[in-house]
Amino acid sequence: MNVFRILGDLSHLLAMILLLGKIWRSKCCTGISGKSQILFALVFTTRYLDLFTNFISIYNTVMKVVFLLCAYVTVYMIYGKFRKTFDSENDTFRLEFLLVPVIGLSFLENYSFTPLEILWTFSIYLESVAILPQLFMISKTGEAETITTHYLFFLGLYRALYLANWIRRYQTENFYDQIAVVSGVVQTIFYCDFFYLYVTKGRSWDNSTDAGTGLRSYSYIQ
Repeated sequence: MNVFRILGDLSHLLAMILLLGKIWRSKCCTGISGKSQILFALVFTTRYLDLFTNFISIYNTVMKVVFLLCAYVTVYMIYGKFRKTFDSENDTFRLEFLLVPVIGLSFLENYSFTPLEILWTFSIYLESVAILPQLFMISKTGEAETITTHYLFFLGLYRALYLANWIRRYQTENFYDQIAVVSGVVQTIFYCDFFYLYVTKGRSWDNSTDAGTGLRSYSYIQ
């Protein structure tokens, strides 16, 4: 454990809480990709199966349980409680385009050919691309609420802090996890355009059609 790991976990948790809070307060999930949230729930499910086999620390266990709960509550609110407000017409990213190559890569590139290890590897690869349906949705609609941009910002910050965590661990422990680091770098790259626009546009983002003030004029994918 180091400060970058802790701050990364807290940033990740804050992102999930912001999203949940937004849905609960507004009783609406417009602008949120349910497909991305399904992928994140799948990421946590396949990664945290070791909850039943290994105990590392109370902190580790509590954070895993909280992430799982947040992920599944978010999916429930999108597809259950507030499903009438879900924008399914714009949440059209084809998940098989992500799942098929990720599954194949998990079998080809892993540390040991065991069920738990393959599932852990699958979760790492999948997390690196799980945000793409959300970014695709923003690109398609050309808009995002402020709270959604904050959610994406803190997710990106979490990945950046984890890169710093890996660098720190390599310096102090000579520890290097190639699969996690490469996947983390790929995931961080997806956030780079978003980070730039978040910092430069900041509070001026809104749902206006004015090309100079909002997200309607900006494509995250193209």
